[in-house]
Amino acid sequence: MYRFAFAAFAAAASLAPVSPVAAQVARPRPRGAIPVTLTKGVTVEGITEYTLSNGLRVLLFPDMSKPTATVNITYLVGSRHEGYGETGMAHLLEHMVFKGTPRHPNIPQELTEHGAQPNGTTWLDRTNYFETFSASDTNLVWALDLEADRMVNSRIAKKDLESEFTVVRNEFESGENDPGSILLERTISTAFLWHNYGNSTIGARSDIEHVPIERLQAFYRRYYQPDNAMLVIAGKFDESRALALVKEKFGRIPRPDRSGTMLLYPTYTAEPTQDGERSVTLRRVGDVQVLDAVYHVPAGSHADFAAIDVLASVLGTAPSGRLYKALVETKKAASVSSFAFQMREPGLLIVTADVRQEDPMDAAREALLRTMDEATSRPPTAEEVERAKASLLKSIDLTLNNSARVGLELSEWAAMGDWRLIFLHRDRIRAVTPDDVKRVAAAYLKPANMTIGIFVPTPKPARAEIPPRPDVAALVKNYRGDTARTAGEAFDPSPAVIEARTTRSVLPSGLKLALLPKKTRGGTVVATMALHFGTEQTLMNRAAAADLAADMLMRGSRSHTRQQIKDELDRLKAQVSIGGGPMNANVRIETINANLPAVLSL
Repeated sequence: MYRFAFAAFAAAASLAPVSPVAAQVARPRPRGAIPVTLTKGVTVEGITEYTLSNGLRVLLFPDMSKPTATVNITYLVGSRHEGYGETGMAHLLEHMVFKGTPRHPNIPQELTEHGAQPNGTTWLDRTNYFETFSASDTNLVWALDLEADRMVNSRIAKKDLESEFTVVRNEFESGENDPGSILLERTISTAFLWHNYGNSTIGARSDIEHVPIERLQAFYRRYYQPDNAMLVIAGKFDESRALALVKEKFGRIPRPDRSGTMLLYPTYTAEPTQDGERSVTLRRVGDVQVLDAVYHVPAGSHADFAAIDVLASVLGTAPSGRLYKALVETKKAASVSSFAFQMREPGLLIVTADVRQEDPMDAAREALLRTMDEATSRPPTAEEVERAKASLLKSIDLTLNNSARVGLELSEWAAMGDWRLIFLHRDRIRAVTPDDVKRVAAAYLKPANMTIGIFVPTPKPARAEIPPRPDVAALVKNYRGDTARTAGEAFDPSPAVIEARTTRSVLPSGLKLALLPKKTRGGTVVATMALHFGTEQTLMNRAAAADLAADMLMRGSRSHTRQQIKDELDRLKAQVSIGGGPMNANVRIETINANLPAVLSL
């Protein structure tokens, strides 16, 4: 499984003291409670699945040839599950879980004492924690007790959060210093306008620095539960003993009540079909130009993905890859890569090229796009496809031959939907044909489905720094406003009252005039005029001209240009609108009483 540059994979070890406050305490089940059961499920190629009565899925992969064992627990929560203001929360929580529990107050020290190789990683669809250690019953008991305890008893305390900000901030700033990683972030976020895959796992700096501890605690309680986790034990261990320990350590944790705030909603935001090429340009200090091209592709579990994987290998693998030949061998780029973004929900095919600063970016871009287009017009040959399949299958087989690697790799496939997908994907790759690769290239490598990213090294990039939002309460604290406006009168808009107030007359021109005097707020006056004209004979074939005439009346006159009319109306605080049709014209004027004569004159 590929790891991408903008992911936040980090060991979250710290020797800082921890708070005595735990987020939740897992107590032994009382007498009379539902007994703990561990139900055996399927076995696939030496890996056996069990399900604990509280919902925890357990995979055992014994390998007596290894001197070590690996315990890996995966929580089905990643940056895809973060809400507004929560970006980076899954990764931040990964750090916080290393801060300890009441029973395991100093996790880094324990890891050292047991000779374990620890780590925690966060990705878009999952978070996992694992320890690899010398195979022994003592170490296995310790590792399972640690993971069961910190599943629900981790100290997610405010003081630890504040101290951990420095560590996470350093990770954030380290990523910010890598233009290639930042460009990939920007390109992916431009490709995903709505889906959370467009957000970097490390999160936004403002979210990281200001997240309330209560939100982090709620996130922990909601997602770090047995029914949202998968435990893998791989390597050298006794299966019966391991199952007994799992029941003992994890069985005491109750299945959560999935109602109210604990309800786990499936993510349902679907990225709409892209409707045109998109592009993003990044300007920062740097010494290498970078070019990215990303295309939307189906979810990792989709039947097309095996052919997409093969296509990515045909394009990017050195030295036979088409992109390598088109860009690196021709000196248009220093390096190229191509990989498939295989996730639970629809992901991306990503192509990237590093271009020397002195070389023309346009030439590299043209060569890259031409090569991508030729994947359809000049589809991969049988030789290219078989070479790519051999490379991909080799990687899978080498992984499956190493129990420690399998123990970790299963996290990715479980997050994708089911751990058995690793075998299904392998079988699908075996069956891929050149026609399959040609078909997926034609389906997904379309210009309208592409987002281009370009990094332009810039010694002194110009920036438009936006000031923070001011303190509005302070701005209006002593504000008293302008002089009071004249108040209007209460008015009964019944027909009888309107008629009684209205004065009617006829002007010498024959124009009928109706005046309705009343006190209005600010002395506002409204005038309307309706003009009726023409006959069937005089207006025949002139409907379009009549419609246009009303629009043209505000475009200027013999004495005033359009801009002069607008400027004068603004000075007079007047709003004038004119509309009409084949047999009428309507004028509406709104201004203040003192300016009405001037507006009428205009």
